[in-house]
Order: sequence, then structure tokens, then C-alpha cells
Amino acid sequence: MLKSEIEEKIAEEFKLEKQISKKILNVLIDTLIDSIKNNDRVEIRGFGSFFPKKYDSYKGRNPKTGDSIDVPVKVLPIFRPSKELVVKLNKKKD
Repeated sequence: MLKSEIEEKIAEEFKLEKQISKKILNVLIDTLIDSIKNNDRVEIRGFGSFFPKKYDSYKGRNPKTGDSIDVPVKVLPIFRPSKELVVKLNKKKD
């Protein structure tokens, strides 16, 4: 599903103009990004949580040339699904 499809779904569900639903989704995404950037954990009950994970720098290797390279410290966003989401995804349809 694309971001534009989510915007359309919000607009339909709440009978809003597309521009308003677009702004709502952008505010939500920006808030999530800002929270993760500030080392906060974001928890959405029934869906999952997002949190930053810091990886230390290390010596890597360029696979093409074989040269050794320094990989800098980086922070990556991690998503951990809730139990409820996992159950829903694995629920068998009768």
C-alpha cells in the first residue's frame, strides 16, 4: 500500500478533503520520525513499537575491490510488532 492510498482511505473514512488527509498523515509520520530521532520509543497499541537502535562503527570491506573501509556509527529505526498484530497476521481464515 502506498502513502497516497492511505491518504485516500483516511479521506474516505472521515469524509475529508484529500489535502486534509494528506496533512494528517504527514503530521503523524513527522511526529514518529521526531520521536525516534529524539531516542524515544513510539508504541501503537495493537500494532507495534518503533525505537532507535545505535550501531557502532566497524571495519568493513568493499566487495568489488576488497579494500577495507570504515563504516561510521549509525542509528536505524527498528519495528517490533505487537502480539496482537502477530496473532491477526497468522490467524487462519475459515
